[in-house]
Amino acid sequence: MRTRRTVMAVAATVSLIAAGTSAAGAAPATTGPTTEYTVLLEEPGNRDFAIDAVEAAGGEVVRSNDAVGLLTVKAPANGFAEKVSASSAIVGAARTKPIGHAPAAKAEKVKRENVEKENKTEQANKAPAPSKSTAGMDPLDGDLWGLNLVRSNIARAKQAGDKRVYVGILDTGVDGSHPDIAPNFNNELSRNFTVDIPNDSDGGVFDGPCEFRGCVDPANWDDGGHGTHVAGTIGAAANGFGISGVAPNVSLVNIRGGQDAGSFFLTPVVDALTYGADIGLDVINMSFYVDPWYMNCANDPTASAEEQLEQRTIIATVQRALNYAHRKGVTLIGAGGNNHEDLGKPRQDTVSPNYPPGHNRPRPVDNATCLNLPTEGNHVISVSSLGPSTSKADYSNYGVEQTAISAPGGYFRDGLGTPWYRTNENLILSTYPRNVALAEGAIDEAGNITEAGLAAGVKKAAQGDKVGYYQFLQGTSMAAPHAAGVAALIVSQYGKKDKKNPGLTLDPDKVEKVLYKTATQRACPNPRTVSYVNVGRSPEFDATCEGDSKFNGFYGHGIVDAYGAVTRGGQFL
Repeated sequence: MRTRRTVMAVAATVSLIAAGTSAAGAAPATTGPTTEYTVLLEEPGNRDFAIDAVEAAGGEVVRSNDAVGLLTVKAPANGFAEKVSASSAIVGAARTKPIGHAPAAKAEKVKRENVEKENKTEQANKAPAPSKSTAGMDPLDGDLWGLNLVRSNIARAKQAGDKRVYVGILDTGVDGSHPDIAPNFNNELSRNFTVDIPNDSDGGVFDGPCEFRGCVDPANWDDGGHGTHVAGTIGAAANGFGISGVAPNVSLVNIRGGQDAGSFFLTPVVDALTYGADIGLDVINMSFYVDPWYMNCANDPTASAEEQLEQRTIIATVQRALNYAHRKGVTLIGAGGNNHEDLGKPRQDTVSPNYPPGHNRPRPVDNATCLNLPTEGNHVISVSSLGPSTSKADYSNYGVEQTAISAPGGYFRDGLGTPWYRTNENLILSTYPRNVALAEGAIDEAGNITEAGLAAGVKKAAQGDKVGYYQFLQGTSMAAPHAAGVAALIVSQYGKKDKKNPGLTLDPDKVEKVLYKTATQRACPNPRTVSYVNVGRSPEFDATCEGDSKFNGFYGHGIVDAYGAVTRGGQFL
């Protein structure tokens, strides 16, 4: 198994610091306009004591997630977080704000990776029939070099996925009407845990005008495009149209936790994770990192008292939700991040806090007590990104401390000295919602690809009245779904009937073992330090690979291998 820093040491630090905080002087008075907070209980079972503490601090509980002990509270803007956190029943409180960001990663625009149980329908309790285990290829699959690199193209002759395997897309949404998504999309189980926010707290445009009454998008809708792209890579149907995914016969479930703008709130993310665990999802893909802090630190010397509590609360809450999902049998896949740094030796953080925009400041990052979440969370399989030459992409995070495995994510500047250098074809092609293509100017009202769309490599497939669009993106957000697709194939091949939920199940630790043991091992490059200066990057992008061919900081245990997983994985169970 890989060497990695666990969250336990950070959690211990959180507890010690929180104890010191509560032992300090008298709590401040609560004043100011009503604000929404998320409050984490010390123990989920201490709900009554926690509610008493919330009310004593001037707050009102409006809803709760009992699976992880999380309360949503309305309280005065000033002083509440510090006052309620002084209670022994409370871990901490965080003002509700986006805590994640999915990147706009088109071509050179790589930035960063940034539960209502009563909503279950009767359909959720009906197990679908086993699907055909094999599949063919689709017309645009020739553009999917990533599909070939992970050997899904030959794995599907033996195992192309089973409809009884459910993969959750925790992202900006999924366009369930896209012709390549619709055949595998489970609308009955899909949920949207977000509410659109037209403007940020400073008055700037955030999500923009609400498209639907009540500012809640349907569960088959995506105004960002990021989640639909991820879903297509995992499980676009092999239906003789457009493209196919790594696991083209599995079921796709939208558990949306991200805003249209790409940012993520703590409560929707946690609700999505616990809901996904409760309905029996087998795999959840998480291609984002938690904002407003690129790294959430237990002891941030630059932070105010409320910011300190916020970061500690995020660390504890996200990890509790990950633990819950893992216990329920979910294999958790995370994007390693696009900040081109060794996660075990992070640089100074200059982007946090990033909500609302313009409030960031330089701050030191203590690797011992700071976490990039969810990818550095316990039980999360962290994925680094490769280009078509199998070189580590210039933007991809890396390091022996966190990189578990590697997968195709696109690398625009790959292939220096060849005709492929700086071409769209070096990126990852996947499904593109029509509404987003229109809003971004990639197509016109008639559905024709514009000059801007052609320059970006946008593709269109048409068959009678059926029309689908496809875009090229790059990022560890694109690498993670390749790994998620292989994980879904592993459950399809070796899983057993789930006694508690419809479909199949396989212990996530076993899925992880097969994923690692069947990966294609890849040694560090020679020389070990790779410079990206010759492709136009600053020396800051230079990266040194540590480790050996069995495990190293660029490739982890190796490159995910769908064919190896479904043909040789049984020997590791």
